[in-house]
Amino acid sequence: MGEKLQIRPGVFVDEDELEEQFIRSSGPGGQNVNKVATAVQLRFDVTNARHLPDRVRGQAIKLAGSRATKEGHILIEAGRYRTQEQNRADARARLVELLHRASEPPPKPRKKTKPSRGAVERRLKEKAGRSGIKKMRGRVAPD
Repeated sequence: MGEKLQIRPGVFVDEDELEEQFIRSSGPGGQNVNKVATAVQLRFDVTNARHLPDRVRGQAIKLAGSRATKEGHILIEAGRYRTQEQNRADARARLVELLHRASEPPPKPRKKTKPSRGAVERRLKEKAGRSGIKKMRGRVAPD
């Protein structure tokens, strides 16, 4: 079995599920940029990933946004660096980060709460006291 990209314990991606294609990069490199394909286009088929739970798949496609295709592939382009190795590592790191965020547990639903009777009474008493203080700030009556 090949290498694995570890996302979380029990959640990982096999290397054979990743498809890389090297393309010409825009960015630093001078004349070299027109001759050498250093940028990488990483394609990952989320819908057919063997070791991702269904919830993580759906969340990953949602988080990928415009980087996700209709077929359920996530496409990441990395051309920030001058070498293929650095761009490859960058693309994989970005994929791992996206899948890590997708595998976070959903937030717990908020439960409605009601203030206690004592808290309501204290609040109203404080408001009445504050109101009294402000009323005392009125004009001084002429003698």
